[in-house]
Amino acid sequence: MSLLGNIQIPTNKLDLFIRSVDISSYLPGRVRLYSNNLIGNAGLAAEVESQLLAFGEIDSVQTNTTSGSILILYEPERLRRNAELRKVEEYIMTHARRK
Repeated sequence: MSLLGNIQIPTNKLDLFIRSVDISSYLPGRVRLYSNNLIGNAGLAAEVESQLLAFGEIDSVQTNTTSGSILILYEPERLRRNAELRKVEEYIMTHARRK
């Protein structure tokens, strides 16, 4: 087995984003993330919301620039039909502090 086979390299912007935040909790349909970069940064919060809501499978994104929190709500079965989002959800499931 090659060394590269064991390394999970981000393959797109969404993958890179999810690896740059702290995954606080995961329940199917509900994910809470934290990013220190979001604290006091309304422009970044708006960009995060806009980029995530561009996925029709995501129902709601709430950011908090005081705490750096990002809350994502979605319907699991619908989200999992999108292979890219399914891959991200699988990463979140295995890296969340609370499940």
